[in-house]
Amino acid sequence: MRGIRFRPPEWILLAFFTYIALLGLFFRDRPHLRGQPWVLLLAIAALFYLLSRIEHGRPKRTVEILRDWLPVLLTFVAFREMEFFLPRDYDSAYELAWIHWDRVLLHDWRLRAAIECCGKTLPFYFEFCYLLVYGVAAYGVGLLSGGPRKSIDRFWVVYLLGTLGAYALFPYFPTRPPRFVFPEMEPPQITTWVRHFNLFLLSKGTIHVGVFPSAHVSAAFASAWAMFLLKPARRAWGSILLVYSASVAIATIYGRYHYAADALAGFSISVAAAACLYVWDRVAKVPDKIDLTQRERT
Repeated sequence: MRGIRFRPPEWILLAFFTYIALLGLFFRDRPHLRGQPWVLLLAIAALFYLLSRIEHGRPKRTVEILRDWLPVLLTFVAFREMEFFLPRDYDSAYELAWIHWDRVLLHDWRLRAAIECCGKTLPFYFEFCYLLVYGVAAYGVGLLSGGPRKSIDRFWVVYLLGTLGAYALFPYFPTRPPRFVFPEMEPPQITTWVRHFNLFLLSKGTIHVGVFPSAHVSAAFASAWAMFLLKPARRAWGSILLVYSASVAIATIYGRYHYAADALAGFSISVAAAACLYVWDRVAKVPDKIDLTQRERT
Protein backbone atom coordinates (compact mmCIF):
# COMPACT_ATOMS: atom_id res chain seq x y z
CA MET A 1 0.00 0.00 0.00
CA ARG A 2 1.59 3.18 -1.17
CA GLY A 3 2.16 5.79 1.52
CA ILE A 4 1.76 3.35 4.42
CA ARG A 5 4.83 3.05 6.62
CA PHE A 6 4.88 1.50 10.07
CA ARG A 7 7.73 2.46 12.36
CA PRO A 8 9.92 -0.24 14.01
CA PRO A 9 8.21 -0.02 17.43
CA GLU A 10 4.83 -0.33 15.74
CA TRP A 11 5.94 -3.54 14.01
CA ILE A 12 7.09 -4.92 17.35
CA LEU A 13 3.77 -4.06 18.99
CA LEU A 14 1.84 -5.63 16.12
CA ALA A 15 3.98 -8.76 16.36
CA PHE A 16 3.34 -8.98 20.11
CA PHE A 17 -0.42 -8.55 19.86
CA THR A 18 -0.51 -11.09 17.02
CA TYR A 19 1.48 -13.53 19.15
CA ILE A 20 -0.91 -13.08 22.07
CA ALA A 21 -3.95 -13.59 19.84
CA LEU A 22 -2.48 -16.84 18.50
CA LEU A 23 -1.31 -17.91 21.94
CA GLY A 24 -4.89 -17.79 23.16
CA LEU A 25 -5.67 -20.79 20.93
CA PHE A 26 -3.40 -22.93 23.12
CA PHE A 27 -4.69 -21.74 26.52
CA ARG A 28 -8.36 -22.59 26.27
CA ASP A 29 -8.41 -23.60 29.94
CA ARG A 30 -8.04 -19.97 31.07
CA PRO A 31 -11.55 -18.95 32.20
CA HIS A 32 -11.28 -15.24 31.29
CA LEU A 33 -9.83 -15.77 27.81
CA ARG A 34 -12.19 -15.52 24.88
CA GLY A 35 -11.83 -13.42 21.74
CA GLN A 36 -10.47 -10.26 23.38
CA PRO A 37 -6.89 -10.55 21.99
CA TRP A 38 -8.20 -10.65 18.40
CA VAL A 39 -10.30 -7.55 18.97
CA LEU A 40 -7.29 -5.72 20.41
CA LEU A 41 -5.08 -6.81 17.53
CA LEU A 42 -7.52 -5.52 14.90
CA ALA A 43 -8.06 -2.24 16.76
CA ILE A 44 -4.32 -1.55 17.12
CA ALA A 45 -3.58 -2.50 13.51
CA ALA A 46 -6.34 -0.13 12.37
CA LEU A 47 -4.94 2.63 14.57
CA PHE A 48 -1.43 2.27 13.14
CA TYR A 49 -2.83 2.22 9.61
CA LEU A 50 -4.83 5.38 10.24
CA LEU A 51 -1.90 7.25 11.77
CA SER A 52 0.38 6.26 8.91
CA ARG A 53 -2.13 7.54 6.38
CA ILE A 54 -2.86 10.89 7.99
CA GLU A 55 0.81 11.55 8.81
CA HIS A 56 1.25 12.56 5.15
CA GLY A 57 -1.37 15.27 5.45
CA ARG A 58 -1.47 18.64 7.18
CA PRO A 59 -1.14 17.35 10.79
CA LYS A 60 2.17 15.65 9.98
CA ARG A 61 4.14 17.11 12.91
CA THR A 62 1.38 16.34 15.42
CA VAL A 63 1.01 12.76 14.22
CA GLU A 64 4.77 12.21 14.33
CA ILE A 65 4.87 13.27 17.97
CA LEU A 66 1.82 11.12 18.74
CA ARG A 67 3.55 8.10 17.23
CA ASP A 68 6.63 8.84 19.34
CA TRP A 69 4.61 8.57 22.53
CA LEU A 70 1.88 6.06 21.63
CA PRO A 71 3.91 2.99 22.69
CA VAL A 72 3.75 4.26 26.29
CA LEU A 73 -0.02 3.69 26.27
CA LEU A 74 0.11 0.49 24.24
CA THR A 75 2.69 -1.05 26.57
CA PHE A 76 0.18 -0.59 29.38
CA VAL A 77 -2.54 -2.12 27.18
CA ALA A 78 -0.27 -5.11 26.54
CA PHE A 79 0.28 -5.47 30.29
CA ARG A 80 -3.43 -5.41 31.05
CA GLU A 81 -4.10 -7.91 28.25
CA MET A 82 -2.19 -10.53 30.21
CA GLU A 83 -5.04 -10.63 32.72
CA PHE A 84 -7.03 -12.60 30.14
CA PHE A 85 -4.65 -15.50 30.87
CA LEU A 86 -5.50 -15.62 34.58
CA PRO A 87 -5.46 -19.32 35.60
CA ARG A 88 -8.20 -21.09 37.50
CA ASP A 89 -5.82 -21.80 40.36
CA TYR A 90 -2.13 -21.89 41.33
CA ASP A 91 -0.22 -24.95 42.47
CA SER A 92 2.71 -22.85 43.80
CA ALA A 93 5.26 -25.29 42.33
CA TYR A 94 7.39 -22.52 40.85
CA GLU A 95 7.22 -20.42 44.00
CA LEU A 96 8.37 -23.31 46.17
CA ALA A 97 11.36 -23.84 43.89
CA TRP A 98 12.33 -20.17 43.84
CA ILE A 99 11.90 -19.17 47.48
CA HIS A 100 15.18 -20.85 48.50
CA TRP A 101 17.25 -18.20 46.70
CA ASP A 102 15.27 -15.40 48.33
CA ARG A 103 15.99 -16.88 51.73
CA VAL A 104 19.69 -17.02 50.90
CA LEU A 105 19.78 -13.38 49.76
CA LEU A 106 17.55 -11.80 52.37
CA HIS A 107 18.36 -13.93 55.42
CA ASP A 108 21.65 -15.79 54.99
CA TRP A 109 23.40 -12.92 53.22
CA ARG A 110 21.44 -10.39 55.33
CA LEU A 111 20.31 -8.20 52.44
CA ARG A 112 17.21 -7.03 54.32
CA ALA A 113 19.22 -6.19 57.43
CA ALA A 114 21.74 -4.23 55.35
CA ILE A 115 19.01 -2.18 53.70
CA GLU A 116 17.31 -1.42 57.00
CA CYS A 117 20.46 -0.74 59.03
CA CYS A 118 20.21 3.03 58.49
CA GLY A 119 16.53 3.40 59.26
CA LYS A 120 14.10 4.57 56.57
CA THR A 121 16.63 6.03 54.14
CA LEU A 122 17.39 2.98 51.98
CA PRO A 123 13.90 1.43 52.23
CA PHE A 124 12.50 4.75 51.02
CA TYR A 125 15.06 4.92 48.19
CA PHE A 126 14.38 1.40 46.91
CA GLU A 127 10.61 1.74 47.12
CA PHE A 128 10.84 5.07 45.29
CA CYS A 129 12.92 3.43 42.54
CA TYR A 130 10.25 0.77 42.22
CA LEU A 131 7.59 3.46 41.88
CA LEU A 132 9.48 5.38 39.19
CA VAL A 133 9.79 2.36 36.90
CA TYR A 134 6.25 3.00 35.66
CA GLY A 135 7.52 6.14 33.96
CA VAL A 136 10.91 4.97 32.70
CA ALA A 137 9.73 4.70 29.08
CA ALA A 138 8.34 8.23 29.12
CA TYR A 139 11.60 9.40 30.69
CA GLY A 140 13.61 7.85 27.86
CA VAL A 141 11.45 9.32 25.11
CA GLY A 142 11.48 12.69 26.84
CA LEU A 143 15.30 12.72 26.87
CA LEU A 144 15.38 11.95 23.16
CA SER A 145 12.61 14.32 22.08
CA GLY A 146 13.80 17.09 19.84
CA GLY A 147 16.52 14.90 18.36
CA PRO A 148 16.44 12.51 15.41
CA ARG A 149 13.28 10.45 15.29
CA LYS A 150 15.42 7.42 14.52
CA SER A 151 16.87 7.62 18.04
CA ILE A 152 13.40 7.41 19.56
CA ASP A 153 12.59 4.39 17.39
CA ARG A 154 15.81 2.68 18.44
CA PHE A 155 15.07 3.32 22.10
CA TRP A 156 11.63 1.82 21.67
CA VAL A 157 13.01 -1.25 19.92
CA VAL A 158 15.13 -2.23 22.92
CA TYR A 159 12.55 -1.17 25.50
CA LEU A 160 9.68 -3.00 23.82
CA LEU A 161 11.66 -6.16 23.16
CA GLY A 162 12.69 -6.20 26.81
CA THR A 163 9.31 -5.36 28.30
CA LEU A 164 7.02 -7.26 25.94
CA GLY A 165 9.45 -10.17 26.03
CA ALA A 166 8.71 -10.47 29.76
CA TYR A 167 4.95 -10.17 29.24
CA ALA A 168 5.06 -12.87 26.58
CA LEU A 169 6.21 -15.44 29.17
CA PHE A 170 3.59 -14.71 31.83
CA PRO A 171 1.02 -17.27 30.61
CA TYR A 172 3.57 -20.10 30.88
CA PHE A 173 4.45 -19.37 34.51
CA PRO A 174 1.24 -18.75 36.51
CA THR A 175 2.64 -17.50 39.80
CA ARG A 176 1.93 -15.14 42.67
CA PRO A 177 4.30 -12.69 44.36
CA PRO A 178 6.18 -13.80 47.48
CA ARG A 179 4.37 -11.33 49.71
CA PHE A 180 1.21 -13.43 49.11
CA VAL A 181 2.62 -16.95 49.06
CA PHE A 182 5.26 -16.52 51.79
CA PRO A 183 4.14 -13.50 53.86
CA GLU A 184 6.34 -14.49 56.81
CA MET A 185 9.56 -14.91 54.80
CA GLU A 186 11.72 -11.83 55.50
CA PRO A 187 9.08 -9.12 54.90
CA PRO A 188 10.26 -5.50 55.13
CA GLN A 189 10.33 -4.39 58.76
CA ILE A 190 10.42 -0.69 57.92
CA THR A 191 7.53 0.81 55.99
CA THR A 192 7.26 4.22 54.36
CA TRP A 193 4.52 6.13 52.61
CA VAL A 194 6.07 5.14 49.28
CA ARG A 195 5.65 1.46 50.08
CA HIS A 196 2.06 2.01 51.08
CA PHE A 197 1.50 3.88 47.82
CA ASN A 198 3.15 1.10 45.79
CA LEU A 199 0.95 -1.50 47.45
CA PHE A 200 -2.09 0.67 46.77
CA LEU A 201 -1.20 0.95 43.07
CA LEU A 202 -0.67 -2.79 42.83
CA SER A 203 -4.00 -3.48 44.50
CA LYS A 204 -5.78 -1.32 41.91
CA GLY A 205 -3.86 -1.77 38.69
CA THR A 206 -1.76 -4.92 38.66
CA ILE A 207 -2.51 -8.23 36.97
CA HIS A 208 -2.65 -11.61 38.69
CA VAL A 209 -1.29 -13.90 36.01
CA GLY A 210 2.35 -14.26 36.96
CA VAL A 211 5.45 -12.56 38.32
CA PHE A 212 8.05 -14.44 36.26
CA PRO A 213 9.98 -12.83 34.70
CA SER A 214 10.03 -9.39 36.31
CA ALA A 215 8.89 -6.84 33.73
CA HIS A 216 9.95 -4.08 36.12
CA VAL A 217 13.54 -5.27 35.96
CA SER A 218 13.53 -6.00 32.23
CA ALA A 219 12.01 -2.59 31.40
CA ALA A 220 14.48 -0.69 33.58
CA PHE A 221 17.57 -2.45 32.24
CA ALA A 222 16.29 -2.31 28.66
CA SER A 223 16.09 1.48 28.98
CA ALA A 224 19.69 1.60 30.20
CA TRP A 225 20.98 -0.61 27.37
CA ALA A 226 19.05 1.47 24.84
CA MET A 227 20.82 4.63 25.97
CA PHE A 228 24.20 2.90 25.71
CA LEU A 229 23.40 1.82 22.16
CA LEU A 230 22.47 5.33 21.07
CA LYS A 231 24.93 8.15 20.57
CA PRO A 232 27.99 8.28 22.85
CA ALA A 233 26.61 11.49 24.36
CA ARG A 234 23.77 9.40 25.80
CA ARG A 235 26.07 6.99 27.63
CA ALA A 236 26.08 9.18 30.72
CA TRP A 237 22.32 8.73 30.87
CA GLY A 238 22.84 5.03 30.29
CA SER A 239 25.16 4.85 33.30
CA ILE A 240 22.61 6.62 35.48
CA LEU A 241 19.87 4.29 34.27
CA LEU A 242 22.09 1.28 34.89
CA VAL A 243 22.52 2.22 38.57
CA TYR A 244 18.80 2.89 38.78
CA SER A 245 17.98 -0.47 37.16
CA ALA A 246 20.12 -2.34 39.68
CA SER A 247 18.22 -0.49 42.41
CA VAL A 248 14.91 -1.60 40.90
CA ALA A 249 16.08 -5.21 40.87
CA ILE A 250 17.00 -5.01 44.56
CA ALA A 251 13.72 -3.23 45.34
CA THR A 252 11.61 -5.97 43.76
CA ILE A 253 13.27 -8.61 45.95
CA TYR A 254 13.46 -6.57 49.15
CA GLY A 255 9.85 -5.39 48.86
CA ARG A 256 8.70 -8.99 48.18
CA TYR A 257 7.18 -7.93 44.88
CA HIS A 258 9.22 -10.54 43.01
CA TYR A 259 11.46 -13.51 43.61
CA ALA A 260 15.18 -13.29 42.91
CA ALA A 261 14.58 -15.68 40.00
CA ASP A 262 12.15 -13.16 38.49
CA ALA A 263 14.71 -10.37 38.67
CA LEU A 264 17.44 -12.52 37.11
CA ALA A 265 15.12 -13.59 34.28
CA GLY A 266 14.06 -9.98 33.67
CA PHE A 267 17.70 -8.91 33.47
CA SER A 268 18.45 -11.72 30.99
CA ILE A 269 15.58 -10.67 28.73
CA SER A 270 16.82 -7.07 28.71
CA VAL A 271 20.28 -8.23 27.65
CA ALA A 272 18.76 -10.31 24.84
CA ALA A 273 16.74 -7.27 23.70
CA ALA A 274 19.85 -5.09 23.57
CA ALA A 275 21.74 -7.84 21.74
CA CYS A 276 19.04 -7.92 19.05
CA LEU A 277 19.53 -4.22 18.24
CA TYR A 278 23.33 -4.51 18.47
CA VAL A 279 23.44 -7.42 16.03
CA TRP A 280 20.98 -5.71 13.71
CA ASP A 281 23.16 -2.59 13.65
CA ARG A 282 26.23 -4.65 12.78
CA VAL A 283 24.43 -6.54 10.01
CA ALA A 284 22.82 -3.40 8.60
CA LYS A 285 26.22 -1.70 8.24
CA VAL A 286 27.78 -4.52 6.22
CA PRO A 287 26.11 -3.61 2.90
CA ASP A 288 27.21 0.01 3.36
CA LYS A 289 30.85 -1.06 3.71
CA ILE A 290 30.59 -3.32 0.66
CA ASP A 291 29.07 -0.51 -1.39
CA LEU A 292 31.79 1.91 -0.28
CA THR A 293 34.53 -0.56 -1.24
CA GLN A 294 32.99 -1.06 -4.66
CA ARG A 295 32.75 2.69 -5.23
CA GLU A 296 36.42 3.13 -4.32
CA ARG A 297 37.40 0.48 -6.83
CA THR A 298 35.42 2.12 -9.61
